[in-house]
Amino acid sequence: MVSRNKRALQYDGNTSPAATTNSPELVSPSRVRTEQATEVDHGRLHGKRVGIVVLSAYPFDPRPRRTAAVLMQHGMSVDYICVADGKARWHERTNGIDVFRVPIEHQRGGKLGYAYQYSAFTVVSAAILAARSLRRRYDLIYINNMPDMLVVSALLPKMFGAKVILDLHDPMPELMMTIFGKNRESRSVQLLKFLERWSMACAHQILTPNIAFKRLFASRSCREEKIEVIMNSPDESIFPFRPACVPAVNAKSNKPIVVMYHGTLVERNGLDVAVDAFAYLRNKLPAAQLHIYGKSTPFLERAMQSARERGLQQSVLYLGEKPLEQIVGAIDVCDAGVVPNPRNAFTDMNMPTRIFEYLARGKPVIAPRTAGIRDYFDEHSLLFFEAGDAKDLAQTIQFAACYPEEAYTITQRGQQVYKQHAWKQESETLVRLVGKLFESHSAASVLSTGNQNE
Repeated sequence: MVSRNKRALQYDGNTSPAATTNSPELVSPSRVRTEQATEVDHGRLHGKRVGIVVLSAYPFDPRPRRTAAVLMQHGMSVDYICVADGKARWHERTNGIDVFRVPIEHQRGGKLGYAYQYSAFTVVSAAILAARSLRRRYDLIYINNMPDMLVVSALLPKMFGAKVILDLHDPMPELMMTIFGKNRESRSVQLLKFLERWSMACAHQILTPNIAFKRLFASRSCREEKIEVIMNSPDESIFPFRPACVPAVNAKSNKPIVVMYHGTLVERNGLDVAVDAFAYLRNKLPAAQLHIYGKSTPFLERAMQSARERGLQQSVLYLGEKPLEQIVGAIDVCDAGVVPNPRNAFTDMNMPTRIFEYLARGKPVIAPRTAGIRDYFDEHSLLFFEAGDAKDLAQTIQFAACYPEEAYTITQRGQQVYKQHAWKQESETLVRLVGKLFESHSAASVLSTGNQNE
């Protein structure tokens, strides 16, 4: 504990080394150019039509939800094709977006189950886009993986002139290796790598949420120049920024210290590691609680059964699935957020959105020391533990409780990193990329017309 505390105090700067500061009274020339470019891109997007395809329910998947909102705000007409997830109405207009719900229940399961869901959803999505194209052609099709092969649904609109963006939220080969325990040379992993290359070749622009994913895709499937990073930053209208403050609850107070986890409750995300950590903390922080939010899964049931068997009923609490608007309130009343990922082929490269969501609301974040996270944060801007090590996670939680002022200082530096990647900047990058796609399309059309006139 002391060594961790000393390490936190060694850095005497005011911000993370990755962060930069600007005087609020000055407006840099680059910022002026960015604002001017955004106005131009707004004009390029206005009146155009986009079809967004995602194998998840609206509005629960935040990344495509944010994308749809920002494109609509810039004047585009948005069709959003997703799964029904229990909703009765297959088509409705909500938040200014036309939502089409495919009556396929998205469930986690075996390889055959995934194959059926992926194939069926791809076929139905392609049919919807084709039918809608007959009435009015799309200017852009925006495909969100998984699966990569969803890009098949964009092929007909592409033939009619639509640009195609493939947003690779996650690398499917690494997920296959993680979920099903496959090695890199297995046939199923090699097939997914082939589909990844083919899908990326079908798209005009590739997007991905972090630097580690970009490095991976560029190394095996696509030239680097075609890939851009749009980070999974929380929507500021839902997660408005709040400066960090020294927490009133700590190891010396009588109130319970609340550590929060929210997200997908599957084995690769390490909820069981967090439960194990609270077993270590039972005697050292008896009032500490782990609050869990997310859709119930068989893995969650196993984790909660393990907690009950160890007498942690009062320490580990499952509080159900909540929309993002309610997750904000839960973050505000917690004392720290935890990302308990173990180390595997997927999580070693992932940079979870939850880190930015906690930092946006001024909460300390406890996260694994993995490459995807270390690309953005150092030891002075995040509370790290060794991935998969429940005892080290418990010690880090104890450090945050025993040294709240040091945890506050680290959180402040983490917030500086977050500010560099806030959704305002990321969305402006997205709008510029879409505008450039339309600009290149217009230039190609002019060139084609000129050649015909000759």
